[in-house]
Amino acid sequence: MVLIHGLWLPGCCLWPLARALKRRGFVVKIFSYASVSADLHENAAHLERFLTKLDAATIHLVGHSLGGILIRALFHYYPNQKPGRIVTLASPHQGCRVAQNLDRYGAWRFIMGRSVAQLLAGLPQTWPLPARAIGCLSGSRSMGTGRLLYRDLPRPNDGLLTLEESTLEPAGARIVLPVSHTGVLFARAVAEQLAHFLNEGRFTS
Repeated sequence: MVLIHGLWLPGCCLWPLARALKRRGFVVKIFSYASVSADLHENAAHLERFLTKLDAATIHLVGHSLGGILIRALFHYYPNQKPGRIVTLASPHQGCRVAQNLDRYGAWRFIMGRSVAQLLAGLPQTWPLPARAIGCLSGSRSMGTGRLLYRDLPRPNDGLLTLEESTLEPAGARIVLPVSHTGVLFARAVAEQLAHFLNEGRFTS
């Protein structure tokens, strides 16, 4: 299994989730990338090279936030991947109101970077879904910096994304848990649902 972080986050933020999944029997690797300075195509190329070096017949992919969009970029630009399932954790599949609002300001546009610029331009929405089992996990605990940056964020939300924004239709499986956008990386229930989906191709509820 390969875990992929979101915007601004280092790979070490995935260590707690990686440990939880290792305890459930998975071999876990973490992919780190330049979430600000590189665009989605460039990062997909880096991910493709990373995956080709792994000695495994099956590779599951789990992406948090922007990492989930990067997985979709991988399959758009490099569709011939090894078998495996995909789970996105609180990923902005339908855009992000908070980021769209910040994009009006030049400094924030620079801070958010090139991949987010492509997200806000709607590029990922033009891509077909990867032809494999996909699970979409969203949070509903409205707590996080997004609430401070965009006070009128519609509920339910995870503190950054609304449920509508984190929905991937027609993804084969969807679950909403009471976790925040960042809290999704640390919750035991998330690790349990991830393990179940990657083993069975469905969430438990």
